[in-house]
Amino acid sequence: MPSSDWKRNCRGMMAGKRRSARVRTRGVFITFEGVEGSGKSTQCAHLAIRLREEGYTVLETREPGGTPLAERVRDVLLAASSDEPITPACEAHLVFAARSQHVATVIRPALEQGIVVLCDRFMDSTLAYQGYGRGLDLADLRRMNRLATGGLAPSMTCLFDMPVEPALARRKRQGQPLNRLDRETLEFHRRVRQGFKALAKREPRRIAVFDGRASIDDLAALVAEAARPHLAHALR
Repeated sequence: MPSSDWKRNCRGMMAGKRRSARVRTRGVFITFEGVEGSGKSTQCAHLAIRLREEGYTVLETREPGGTPLAERVRDVLLAASSDEPITPACEAHLVFAARSQHVATVIRPALEQGIVVLCDRFMDSTLAYQGYGRGLDLADLRRMNRLATGGLAPSMTCLFDMPVEPALARRKRQGQPLNRLDRETLEFHRRVRQGFKALAKREPRRIAVFDGRASIDDLAALVAEAARPHLAHALR
């Protein structure tokens, strides 16, 4: 999602908080995961449009990023070239620093207002990329994530799974500049995919797996149907 969009979303959410002293209700936190080019960002945007049309208050955001400070961390993490390579441990700490700010200043306040928060990547990406991809210890990453988030976890995660070769080819066809992670080896991306699949097997009730090769419209309908049971307490 372009920077101007998330800034506008965040400003709208904070303005709404100032305008009214609503009775606080529990919001809904849904995350979107997958390898590069899997279609997760497209489906995040489609669900946001559908839910707004149905009268829900929706905040779209992303990771790394979601706040001005976290977006600057994103720029460091994803820079395509660097005179100083980023070590796996440094990469993980940067991700958690950005997430801590994001959760404290954007995600948690929105949920406290009863808003539906849709986030393009969250904790599962850290486990898949820095854990399975980079080889960092999963237990250590989970402990660091609990510290960064205060224990916050998604109500539902949509995982878009597909082989990495066609996913990366799709990413290149989009015409956007390739970032540092896009340029990783095929073997790295395969480890990341296997990591996502392992996480889904470990938490099948939270993580719904979708075939990223399906059509955009078919996927959008399936995602909306899967999200429906989680929306009972969301603000409309």
